[in-house]
Amino acid sequence: MAVVAAEVGDKYDGLASTMKVFCGRANPTTGSVEWLEEDEHYDYHQEIARSSYADMLHDKDRNVKYYQGIRAAVKRVKEKGQKAIVLDIGTGTGLLSMMAVSAGADFCYAIEVFKPMADAAVKIVEKNGFSDKIKIINKHSTEVSVGPDGDMQCYANILVTELFDTELIGEGALPSYEHAHKNLVEENCEAVPHRATVYAQLVESKRMWSWNKLFPIHIQTDSVEKIIVAPSEMENCPGAPSVYDIQLNQMPSGDFTVLSNVLTMFSVDFSKQVYSSPAYHTMEFEPLVSGRAQVVLSWWDIDMDPGGKIKCSMAPYWVQSDPKNIQWRDHWMQCVYFLPNEEQVVQGKSLYLTAHRDDYCVWYNLHKTSPPKNEKSKSNFYGERPICECQAHLLWNRPRFGELNDQNRTEQYIQALKKVLKADSVCLCISDGSLLPILAHCVGVEQVFTMENSAVSHRLMKKIFKVNHLEDKISIIEKRPELLTSADLGDRKISVLLGEPFFTTSLLPWHNLYFWYARTAVTKHLADNITILPQAASLHMVVVEFKDLWRIRSPCGNCEGFDVHIMDDMIKHSLDFRESQEAEPHPLWEYSSRCLSEPRQVLTFDFCRPVPQQPLSAQGSISPQRPGRSHGVVLWMEYHLTGESSISTGLVQTPNAQGECSWNPHCKQAVYFFNSTLEAKTQDSSQTVTYALEFNPKVGDISMDFRLVG
Repeated sequence: MAVVAAEVGDKYDGLASTMKVFCGRANPTTGSVEWLEEDEHYDYHQEIARSSYADMLHDKDRNVKYYQGIRAAVKRVKEKGQKAIVLDIGTGTGLLSMMAVSAGADFCYAIEVFKPMADAAVKIVEKNGFSDKIKIINKHSTEVSVGPDGDMQCYANILVTELFDTELIGEGALPSYEHAHKNLVEENCEAVPHRATVYAQLVESKRMWSWNKLFPIHIQTDSVEKIIVAPSEMENCPGAPSVYDIQLNQMPSGDFTVLSNVLTMFSVDFSKQVYSSPAYHTMEFEPLVSGRAQVVLSWWDIDMDPGGKIKCSMAPYWVQSDPKNIQWRDHWMQCVYFLPNEEQVVQGKSLYLTAHRDDYCVWYNLHKTSPPKNEKSKSNFYGERPICECQAHLLWNRPRFGELNDQNRTEQYIQALKKVLKADSVCLCISDGSLLPILAHCVGVEQVFTMENSAVSHRLMKKIFKVNHLEDKISIIEKRPELLTSADLGDRKISVLLGEPFFTTSLLPWHNLYFWYARTAVTKHLADNITILPQAASLHMVVVEFKDLWRIRSPCGNCEGFDVHIMDDMIKHSLDFRESQEAEPHPLWEYSSRCLSEPRQVLTFDFCRPVPQQPLSAQGSISPQRPGRSHGVVLWMEYHLTGESSISTGLVQTPNAQGECSWNPHCKQAVYFFNSTLEAKTQDSSQTVTYALEFNPKVGDISMDFRLVG
């Protein structure tokens, strides 16, 4: 986003005097760059509205365990005859600081770098009556000073933090701890949590491996089966270095095979000096069964006390002693790491799994021999942090890899292409990094063009075409659609326009309507008898009940006896700023849900015609057919390849009698949560949902209004 101009505005609800700023944004649907006038606090409101604060406040297990650990730490300090001085880094709402003072701490220094959050913490602390014992410091912890004239009058002897993400260290926990121990706390201080331990388990999983590598694609033609393969550099590429964090508790046990016991990889003692410098930890183990080692699943737990009696665990269901009573949370999930290459392993034959970490990331390697003792040999043995060398992992995210590897989906496109293509067809494909041009050629078309907007996608597709001996069969045009010329097409008219459609800039389901705008931009290059695949798209909706996801937008009110209504109001205010009238993307296969109503098609987009000048709209009401709590509406797109074949980005089968949902695992669906100020229990299925939707072709977006009517 680029800010290029500003003008003074009015006061904005207690925030400092505001300005209007003009922001340049690339519109993911229309493809154009737009200059929009925004309130200067727009980014702030986005940060609050989409934050995990509500999720954390609803995490009962986390909150209870922290409170227990803090009480125990304060007690241990008091038993030594010392004052309990607490340092709370990343205080957020001030919850942990208030716990500390309630537990008997003499004073607490609470650090929060995000100013709006620090301001809210001041108000929350004041409302709960702790202002005399809690000082909110609006700085990064590395900027805090200690001394008579400093931010802290003295060093703390209790260190309380919640700086963790799904990977444990991805939010910079290690550098923060390292600095705190050197500069802000006493030596051998108490720490809550006291210790974190990272675990790993080696598995074989075709489903998860499909998120990292491009599998051979089988195309059956009338005469022969053709196989599309990936370039060798893609096969050998270690992949993207970032962790894939997902809700492993939604992964069916039949989708993976456990190859090892749970391995304890490393621990961090937060009560002692912590170091953020790179390190590695190797565990020897014997595979439980023979198989292909492909994926490392990882999670962590934290001990709130030195004895490990107060434990908060992220372990998935197959490891838990009571899998039916696992605390749901979305701010901490589980990690999926991909090995650089799959390795055949033999039951009972020793292997060595190594967890590497730097100050922010973790990655894994598997070896068949023990690490060398010579330091120079060790560096060669362990290697460097994985970096994508093939560029596919830069262009395609993990769900996109899974989508491209979905043979059933590919077969749908092949069958649709066979119906619309002829040997003399002139095809143009408009999608990012799509394999449709290859499918079209394999079906029998001699003249295929594909448009790639970026140099990265151009280079990647060129490699894929070359390894499959198609570099002379498929022409890549690195241009935006509106810049296409007749010369680019060899002065021929396009007889078949293809698209999945898929574009890397899309966040919400309807953003892929960029295909419609691209189709409009190339109209003059289309033959009179043009065939377009998909021929149309439609927007669908259904009223749903979420088992847990509703918590991320639900107010908390009181958390462990502390009044946090100010935080609820802050989130609501930011949602009302704009987001309350918008849907947000979520991969719903990771979240249990039930359809309370029947799915309904609400808007249709005809790709056979250019984008219209006038808006498309739909109004109506929908009544739930099943008992439950109406938490929101899910929206998705369906693409009608031909009259008989459609691809859904949402529901992939009709809900059963109980309303159980099966969502497309390769796509994020759009979720519109009903008013977050309503407790979920009040939103029963006797309420009808009214809706008003409008697609504005000028901006390519869908405005929406949903209301619960008793």
